[in-house]
Amino acid sequence: ALIRGAFEYQGQKCSAASRAFIPKSVWKSIKTPLVEKIEALSMGDPSDMSHFMGAVIDSKAFGKISGYIQEAKSSSGAEVIAGGEWDDSKGYFIRPTLIECQDPNYKTMKEEIFGPVLSVYVYDENQLDETLKLCDQGSPYALTGAVFAQDRFAVQKISNALRFTAGNFYINDK
Repeated sequence: ALIRGAFEYQGQKCSAASRAFIPKSVWKSIKTPLVEKIEALSMGDPSDMSHFMGAVIDSKAFGKISGYIQEAKSSSGAEVIAGGEWDDSKGYFIRPTLIECQDPNYKTMKEEIFGPVLSVYVYDENQLDETLKLCDQGSPYALTGAVFAQDRFAVQKISNALRFTAGNFYINDK
């Protein structure tokens, strides 16, 4: 769901996943397979259906998105852990990029990039209430949101806390 939500249509759709808040215990189990799957995504001519992604829309988008990635690469508050490459020699191609942020207020956790960049903040499970506040207040952009959980209590708690946070809100769906 993270891959499809963040990288389908090169992340250039209004409901694209651009940030995720993930508990430490979950992150430990999904980080490596997530990075591997992102690195394996095929890019190229969209008329070739074997490719998952094509190029971003234009040079302006290319410059903006690659600028966010470049900044994350040189930041002490974030680490690019997948992707992070771009090439405009034939089209405006940006590899799907995963940024792990140490600060929930890092730039890519708050600003709308509108490209194939997913920022992740890993939080301590004991800090759920504080993290829900970060989700609610962290960014003015909130067209779509989702929660993934197996615990019904957690789903209900998170849904109640974030009920006014996004126009569309999904449970266990991207």
